[in-house]
Amino acid sequence: MERATFTPGVAFPDDDSCPVRDVLSPITSKWPMLILFALLDGPQRFSVLQRRIENISRKMLTSSLRMLERDGFIRRQAYPEVPPRVEYELTTLGRKLASPLVRLVEWTSDNHDEIKAARRRFDASAS
Repeated sequence: MERATFTPGVAFPDDDSCPVRDVLSPITSKWPMLILFALLDGPQRFSVLQRRIENISRKMLTSSLRMLERDGFIRRQAYPEVPPRVEYELTTLGRKLASPLVRLVEWTSDNHDEIKAARRRFDASAS
């Protein structure tokens, strides 16, 4: 398969032919990205993920985990124990995805003060 490159002026069609919309939009939304970061520490149980990611509902955590599993970024492992135990962990694909996401997080940390200052300037000029 030929590797896609970014071309200025490219359109972003609303179908699965557009990798940005098909792959990046779902994982870069609020909850899936935080789940991926939490799983960088290794396998986690549902309840641990819910405690680590403040304000995520059970429903949103469940749907986000299912989406990440469907796309092959995480693996769900159920253990036949009493009480039942389920853990989630990154797959090889998920670990490959985590690398550029970590760089993005580092960039946000490095530039956060500048972005907040720009917001303050904008808000001050808008009011």
